[in-house]
Amino acid sequence: MAIIEVTNLHKRYGGTVAVDDVSFAVEPGEIFGILGPNGAGKTTTVECVSGLRAPDRGSITVLGFDPRRDRDELRQRVGVQLQESRLPDKLRLWEALDLYSSYYRRPADWNRLLESLGLADKRNTPYHKLSGGQKQRLSIALALVGSPTIAVLDELTTGLDPQARRDTWDLIEQVRDSGVTIVLVTHFMDEAERLCDRLALIDSGRIVALDTPRGLIAQVAAEQRVLFRPSARFDERLLLEVPEVTSVQQRGEQLVVTGTGNVLHAVTSVLARNHIIAQDLRVEQASLDDAFVSLTGRPLTLDA
Repeated sequence: MAIIEVTNLHKRYGGTVAVDDVSFAVEPGEIFGILGPNGAGKTTTVECVSGLRAPDRGSITVLGFDPRRDRDELRQRVGVQLQESRLPDKLRLWEALDLYSSYYRRPADWNRLLESLGLADKRNTPYHKLSGGQKQRLSIALALVGSPTIAVLDELTTGLDPQARRDTWDLIEQVRDSGVTIVLVTHFMDEAERLCDRLALIDSGRIVALDTPRGLIAQVAAEQRVLFRPSARFDERLLLEVPEVTSVQQRGEQLVVTGTGNVLHAVTSVLARNHIIAQDLRVEQASLDDAFVSLTGRPLTLDA
């Protein structure tokens, strides 16, 4: 049985439709991703699911509750980390957790939470002295301090350096392994592919596809790209005559050969026959980026 069910959710701000008949269900124990560019309607969707915003029409049930009618009850069961949130600069980390835990009937042991999130040595640190990664860990702690069944995490790793992002990914997986169902909002393809069991791909307020990351990638034509620098000039038509090759592009000194089947073997065979060495050779498989472009007709851009 689904733990979250959203049916024909619609939300408009003036003349702008932010969410346009969105439907999906989240299963217990999974990391369910909502992936799309900025402005696509991701945050509005999860705000409606969390009871923070009223939809114009459609139905939502979370753990059997209506997020608006049963908002107080649901807040005891759903932890939320919002995209835009901050605490008073001088509030110490332990004070924030102690305050938040007082809002819940059955709060978690926040001292243990500090230990598990690697923040125990920062318990007396004021909020404004925490690093970006530490603030995100605190956001996770605040979302979990009520011992929720579901955690909604919105753009959790935006602005973090690569190592802090990977550390945060590890924490999210630990939270899921502890039994918490996670709804993860992101515009990062690598994050979605690494973490999510299933993904709703959203663009311009509509879900354009819903599947596992592997399933979304499989919807793209099974093409591969072979990239290399040829050791000498040669006639590119030799590659275009090969059945496995669909296109050849020149990018400066680099050739990008797109094809299907065993295109790598086909390309290297042509090069060998013509005494050409493929320098800096690499092969790229289809990715979530390719799936997004295929399904929407444009690349995912952060200012969309």
